[in-house]
Amino acid sequence: MSRGRTILVLLILAAGLGAFFYYDTYSLGPRREKAESAKGRIWTVEPKDVERVTLARKGETMRLQRTADGGWEMLEPIKTRGDRGTVDDMVTGLATARMDREIDANPAKPSEFGLDPPEAEVKLEVKGRAEPLVLRVGNKNPTGVWVYAREGGKPAVITLSESIARDATRPLADFRDRTVIAFDRRNVSGIDLDVNGDQIGVVADEPGKWRIVKPRALRADNDLIAEFLDKLEGAKAVEFVDDAPKSLQPYGLDKPSKVTVWVGRDKDRAARTLLVGRPVPEKKGVYVKREGEPGVILTAEAVWTTFPKTVAALRDKMVVSYAADKLAKVEIIHGRETLGLEKEGTGWKITAPETLRADSGPVTQLLWKIRDLQALGFLSEGAAEVPRFLSKPEVIVRLWETGAKEPKTLLLQSSNERRGGQPAALAAVQGQGPVVLVEGKALTELTPSVAQLRDRTVFPTFDLGDVKRARVSGGDKPLIVEKSGETDWKQVEPARGATKDGQDRRGGHLREGQGRARDLRGVLQGPGRPEKSPHRHPGLIREPVGGRMEGRIELSRPASEGT
Repeated sequence: MSRGRTILVLLILAAGLGAFFYYDTYSLGPRREKAESAKGRIWTVEPKDVERVTLARKGETMRLQRTADGGWEMLEPIKTRGDRGTVDDMVTGLATARMDREIDANPAKPSEFGLDPPEAEVKLEVKGRAEPLVLRVGNKNPTGVWVYAREGGKPAVITLSESIARDATRPLADFRDRTVIAFDRRNVSGIDLDVNGDQIGVVADEPGKWRIVKPRALRADNDLIAEFLDKLEGAKAVEFVDDAPKSLQPYGLDKPSKVTVWVGRDKDRAARTLLVGRPVPEKKGVYVKREGEPGVILTAEAVWTTFPKTVAALRDKMVVSYAADKLAKVEIIHGRETLGLEKEGTGWKITAPETLRADSGPVTQLLWKIRDLQALGFLSEGAAEVPRFLSKPEVIVRLWETGAKEPKTLLLQSSNERRGGQPAALAAVQGQGPVVLVEGKALTELTPSVAQLRDRTVFPTFDLGDVKRARVSGGDKPLIVEKSGETDWKQVEPARGATKDGQDRRGGHLREGQGRARDLRGVLQGPGRPEKSPHRHPGLIREPVGGRMEGRIELSRPASEGT
């Protein structure tokens, strides 16, 4: 045989083997797996093909039907939503049930196995089958691991897993959807509230950004709405109180509050409505009712405690808003004093009454206090009323944002009003309104002194990598250390050599406290000198008795600038 023919034969064999492997893997393999999984099963059906379930037990019959979205609807004994997870678990268990063994091919007394009458009879209506699949479930066997059963009209008694009996005898309430009102908060585009006849409407122009549109246009409290929707979406039925109440009055549902959640937009917009009745403090709950369903449900009290009951509760209570990343300049006028702040790189500097470096920490706290100022009450809506209420403002805060032509100006003035037993103050944004009451302490919290805001670091900010030499002296005992390599330091005076015995002497504390001399502990203490020495202290400069202490850090500079 020629070499070319040999290669051709080998190629044909390889192709054949490849085709067989493909056929075995992607065709025969799944068939074998399916056949293997069906071994021992009493039915060869798939759970997804079950369309209806009827469960007859002593004294009650339950009927469930699969919905278009794959969920379940309960048709009997009450028309309501079914719990998808619970029903799916039961259907999967029944459809894939495996026989353990046959106990008796034709028992004379089926009642001995709890099958005359049975504890439960299950019927599964399967897509493509004219007749339903029937299973009668009896008593458990003596060990409690198996349950006696009969399949269809067959006389034989078989044993199945005990889980079949557990699912078939679960309480009716387990098969009911306990979700109080079903919606996805990510798709909510509007909310309508009705409390004692007062109607409030809010809409979301974009997710999480809410505004009141009824009874009048106002900014809404985004955080409050988010919390309410969170509690509403997660609300579950604690108890199905009455499926057919003769009167709704005992539950406070004859004159309920109402919340309608709108999901989707335009032609896809749909509503979900919940009626809210009387709170039940002893059960930490509240009675509710789904619109269109007769049953009364008890759910957690959080649905009512977070329910926005008035426009004042629902509206945005932030007095003045600004974009923190765009804030460039702040001016605070208090009496005859003016405090000026300007952004400098990533930090701040004081510009009035004198130019000083500012400590970013206290400045940031001040800015957050301005932004977190909340209204305790609303006195007037229009901008025209601001001069009447705040004719002599005691504190004026001006905020300049990058790109803005004019600053936002916050006015504050003391008031005789009290809220929660504490003094209150008047506040408003000049030219905008509304006029509100805020906590009286804002008059002092928003007027810090220069001393509170100025930078208190002893040394200018430095990079530890640039430090090559440090010296601290007190009296006649100076200590000098120099960098030796990337991380090690050596003691120059008094002469003791390399200081490799601790993180402190290799600059660890320098890194933690760059810019603050009190954190230069590793360098300043020196080997063998106690931290609480009367003359040496984590602070750099100290006045001991009869002398003075000073410190110096030498930094490396580019060669062009010298050292």
